[in-house]
Amino acid sequence: MGKIKIGINGFGRIGRLVARVALQSEDVELVAVNDPFITTEYMTYMFKYDTVHGHWKHSDIKLKDSKTLLFGEKPVTVFGFRNPEEIPWGEAGADYVVESTGVFTDKDKAVGKVLPELNGKLTGMSFRVPTVDVSVVDLTVRLEKAASYEDIKKAIKAASEGPLKGIMGYTEADLVSTDFTGDSRSSIFDAKAGIALNEHFVKLVSWYDNEWGYSNRVVDLIRHIFKTQ
Repeated sequence: MGKIKIGINGFGRIGRLVARVALQSEDVELVAVNDPFITTEYMTYMFKYDTVHGHWKHSDIKLKDSKTLLFGEKPVTVFGFRNPEEIPWGEAGADYVVESTGVFTDKDKAVGKVLPELNGKLTGMSFRVPTVDVSVVDLTVRLEKAASYEDIKKAIKAASEGPLKGIMGYTEADLVSTDFTGDSRSSIFDAKAGIALNEHFVKLVSWYDNEWGYSNRVVDLIRHIFKTQ
């Protein structure tokens, strides 16, 4: 079975990190990138030097020409189309395309479609705080079935070591937000940070790297689609 060939539309932070994940994967091949707002020279610079996740050290990156980047000896075609319909992904050999411009993102509408069982039951808000990376979920839950906080911790720990291993984490260590930078898991439950008011009302806290963790799940989603088609 050949590699999964992908293109990336939008080479901002998420686009560059998805590229990093793909280039470090044995089963995924990055073949093309589209971004009409930056030059290939700037693409090279921004990809190589990442303030949060560090310098790219896995292969040399350089320009072959104005329409091609070289990651080691691996060529990646560069497009500069504003209209997504005009991007010739097929010519570059891309079978799947990651949309990372943010133009088509609408998480409020997506939640009900991705998790229909939570449609109308879940609401929330986000705050922008002065940290360069890593976010936290502060989840307040009203339970139908009574459960102690210890029972909840045991269930989450079991899931993190079983069916959700590599996706969910569990920690009882005294950690801060920066300790989770570069963690590829989607959610790391902080057992010491939660609290139970009673057996029907609990607060749960979970950390995640909103850049690196998300980018890893994007590539995992492509793998899943590839296997199910």
